[in-house]
Amino acid sequence: MEAVVKFTNQSQGRDRVFRTTQYACSLLIYLLRNKSEGRDLVAKLQQLETNMRAGRKLFRLGNAVNSIVAAKQTVHLPDRVLRLCLTVANFSRALYFLCDNVVWARGVGLVRNIDKERWSVNASRFYFYSLVMHLTRDAYVIFLLMVKKSRDEQFKHKLNQHVNESCDVAEAVIPELDTFVFLLLETLKSHPAVALDTVKNICDLFIPLDRLGFYKTNAGVVGFCGLMSSLMGIVTLAHPALRIKP
Repeated sequence: MEAVVKFTNQSQGRDRVFRTTQYACSLLIYLLRNKSEGRDLVAKLQQLETNMRAGRKLFRLGNAVNSIVAAKQTVHLPDRVLRLCLTVANFSRALYFLCDNVVWARGVGLVRNIDKERWSVNASRFYFYSLVMHLTRDAYVIFLLMVKKSRDEQFKHKLNQHVNESCDVAEAVIPELDTFVFLLLETLKSHPAVALDTVKNICDLFIPLDRLGFYKTNAGVVGFCGLMSSLMGIVTLAHPALRIKP
């Protein structure tokens, strides 16, 4: 099992590059769809997108094991909320990878007597569950950090300065809302790893929402959100300090 985990960790970088290319192609195809002079380019981009998607499915073989190992680790976290969110997220992600592997096997002809569309929808459903739990974790961590910062004497002084400088605005809107937004922004500014993970998960959320029909957008929005989250994933992979923990 350790060998599988090591292999999947090594393939993460290639998967991120493939994912970035895939969603960049999706976005460009959407932007060029109505331009007659770009038909040849669109056809090439569609082929490249298909190849990138197929390549990513191959790289994800074995990732279910990685997610199960991660779930076995998070189940021992002392914080109950983090333990619940991350364990459920990891198990959901493992089921997502299992369904995705079945779709890949059906696509290459290794198995035949399955409903490819049904397994694909199930994969999107488990991916959605995983993202929801990750976002719940993000919200919980942000809440804890905001409570901690609100008790900091240095921040209280900075908050008083902000209130004094924006007293005219504060009279026009809800003062409590202004204070909350200021506290939230200062907290995210002080913890870029949390901010990056939250934005990344929000961007990713549009992909299964569109696929499952919960919130239909268009290929342009999905391509843009997928591209942004992929770039953030590359940043966190290149700079581990920007990766949220646990």
